[in-house]
Amino acid sequence: MVIVHDGNVEKALRKFKKKIANSGLLFELKERETYTKPTTRRKLKASAARKRWQKYLNSQKLPPRQY
Repeated sequence: MVIVHDGNVEKALRKFKKKIANSGLLFELKERETYTKPTTRRKLKASAARKRWQKYLNSQKLPPRQY
């Protein structure tokens, strides 16, 4: 619940959207719209993990020499 102070609806709406986003409610709602098979879910999870790992490795590389 968000309380509107001094008729400032825009600020209250921003707070409300932020609370909804942080609660994960929209993500859960979107996830429940369609059924995803457990194998597909596992593959997506593994793919995301690989992508995170690759991003981490790329961040650990030294920059190329500039000579």
